[in-house]
Amino acid sequence: MSVSIVASRYAKSLIELAKEQNVLEAVYQDMLLFKDTADKNRGLMLALKSPVVRHEKKLNILKALFEARVNPVSYAIFTIITKKNREAILDEIANEFVKAYNLFQGIQRATVATTTPLTDELRKQFTEMVTAATGRTVQLAEKIDPNLIGGYVLTIDDRQIDASLRSRLNELKLQFVN
Repeated sequence: MSVSIVASRYAKSLIELAKEQNVLEAVYQDMLLFKDTADKNRGLMLALKSPVVRHEKKLNILKALFEARVNPVSYAIFTIITKKNREAILDEIANEFVKAYNLFQGIQRATVATTTPLTDELRKQFTEMVTAATGRTVQLAEKIDPNLIGGYVLTIDDRQIDASLRSRLNELKLQFVN
């Protein structure tokens, strides 16, 4: 079974348990904490994915880092996953949990890349565009990419709208080559 399917199942189970225990927000914050820690500490994920490191040692690492900082429900899932020898996909489970949480809350994450910072008016237009397309509340992330030359690239999940001058110039170049 693929990693994403397994991670999705664990995430769905965790979100249901968190709703049942009435600690959904706390578990969401814990998953963000785990993702942030894993992103900043490459050694953590290397240890969790290593077949050489014993599962007891991996559980001790998770205990030292997270037991006092996270909700008991979150720590329990870390323990269960480690006992089932699935600690290598904890980062993917955290990602899937955040996606499931956003879906449950009606939140749509989108990223817009431009050559200059967005004005309030442009930010509002992009937010309205994504809201109209998805029907959800939008969390808009902004990136500055001077390589675009002009225009923007809007990414929503796995969809992308590329209205940049760089892509238009590439299209023209391909037309001249043919």
